[in-house]
Amino acid sequence: MANLSASGSFWRGTAGFGFHLLSSRWFTIFASILIMCVNGATYLFGVYSNDVKSSLGYDQTTLNLVSFFKDLGGNLGIISGLINEITPPWVVLAIGAVMNFFGYFMIWLAVTDRTAKPHVWQMCLYIWIGADSQAFANTGSLITCVKNFPESRGIVLGLLKGFVGLSGAIMTQLYHALHGNDTKSLILLIAWLPAAVSIVFLPTIRLIKNVRLKNEVDVFYSILFVSLGLAGFLMIIIVIQNKLTFTRIEYVGSAVFVLILVFVPLAIVVKQEFYAWKSQKQFKTVIENPPRIESTPLPAELQPISSPSRARVNPQKPVSCTKDIFNPPDRGEDHTILQGLFSIDMLILFIATSCGIRGTLTAIDNLGQIGKSLGYPTRSITTFVSLVSIWNYLGRVTSGFVSEIFLTKYKFPRPLMLTLVLLFSCVGHLLIAFSIPNSLYIASVIIGFCFGAQWPLLFAIISEIFGLKYYSTLFQFGAVASPVGAYVLNVIVAGKLYDKEALRQMEAKGLIREEGQDLTCSGGECYRLSFIIITAATIFGCVVSLILVFRTREFYKGDIYRKFKEEVKAIETAAPTSTTIASEPLA
Repeated sequence: MANLSASGSFWRGTAGFGFHLLSSRWFTIFASILIMCVNGATYLFGVYSNDVKSSLGYDQTTLNLVSFFKDLGGNLGIISGLINEITPPWVVLAIGAVMNFFGYFMIWLAVTDRTAKPHVWQMCLYIWIGADSQAFANTGSLITCVKNFPESRGIVLGLLKGFVGLSGAIMTQLYHALHGNDTKSLILLIAWLPAAVSIVFLPTIRLIKNVRLKNEVDVFYSILFVSLGLAGFLMIIIVIQNKLTFTRIEYVGSAVFVLILVFVPLAIVVKQEFYAWKSQKQFKTVIENPPRIESTPLPAELQPISSPSRARVNPQKPVSCTKDIFNPPDRGEDHTILQGLFSIDMLILFIATSCGIRGTLTAIDNLGQIGKSLGYPTRSITTFVSLVSIWNYLGRVTSGFVSEIFLTKYKFPRPLMLTLVLLFSCVGHLLIAFSIPNSLYIASVIIGFCFGAQWPLLFAIISEIFGLKYYSTLFQFGAVASPVGAYVLNVIVAGKLYDKEALRQMEAKGLIREEGQDLTCSGGECYRLSFIIITAATIFGCVVSLILVFRTREFYKGDIYRKFKEEVKAIETAAPTSTTIASEPLA
């Protein structure tokens, strides 16, 4: 009987910890990491774009038009933001999963001739729906994590957006393991896998009122080190795969190791939450059986910092979204949606990122055609996409963690760091423009890094200037700038200039283009003028970004997290030390 009682107690304890784990903030982080790892389908367009172009007989302008709607869908997530304001996150994630599967599955059917050739507007609609699911995933999981960890927002944004950056390389390894070198099958993979992952973790992504521990950043650093190991392995395996011809078994082996590294953060989360669970059980025991002697205060390193979501100091009264549109509160306070939308600061961010982020994304979208026009082999083109993915990740985590450190220690403003990143991206654009031999490898690294670094900076700046109350929607307004610049730089500039040069080359050879024949351009002239124009636009974005630096210099000289710290101090003053619960710091 004693053994049965002990066994029952063990299983009850295990079930209790399992429920605690699945309902914790840190498991929300892990679930979001997995969602982000398969949420970068838009960055894989360069791998399968040639299949779309050749299968459907598109010229470069038409292909870039399809690419524009991909970017429009991936960044126009205002609807997802508005839905997230009034529903729990799982609703947004579920809608995104359905959209992801439908959009990319229809593209796969068209490219593999399983359906009649769709009209161009239908392809644009399919890829818009599929890509827009990425905005729903970002809103449902990323925004939730930022609100769960408000004082580590830069780190959270950098880390999770970093895994989005790695997703292209991760998905590439998985597709090689499952389908070899059949790039058309990649479209099917990105149709079902992201949708399946989102559906599995629907119940675990939610806003959680909890305590914030002083070792919180240490846990994020542990996850960061794992992600750096994953990025390092992907870099090494990509170089090897570029030099050698892998068999299916070797692709499977590399993919399995990638999956193991992706799941390592779960061990970190389990360890952290196990200590929290034990502390809660000990606290419950003390409450039920209070000691006769006075409790000793917890050591300083174990003192919790209560989440500002638990209570509010001087809570603001509800404000109408249409009231005082042009009379916003101070920077750092919660703006309404319309106050943020009509803010001069938002306008400056819109212009700067339209020119800057769009330039780097134009390069990423056209990598397949750029590599082909410069005579790089197909295997190298896949390498460029993977390099962009990895350095995209490094840019995101670097800007997230470094900007947070520089901000808290040296008061280095995030808008200035954004300006420097935009300026650095011009180096990659010029390398493409002048087509120096083998320079596309270096350009892929620079453009991937700069593209990735811009996003955490942009989204952190929006949260800092306009507050977190309507962050779900304002976050998406910040992303709208990318597709606005997309149409100008990608379709009108890069696409039309490419086709113009391709037609000139055909006429020089005495050839006449037949109806439905795709246009192919060869040589450095195909993209030279386009990327000179993109460089000029990016420099203009740098100048505009400097305006925001000067406008916010006094704001960033102060303590932008002061509001949260004051709320925490008020709660800690009112709460007895003996009733606080703390987790053991992560070893």
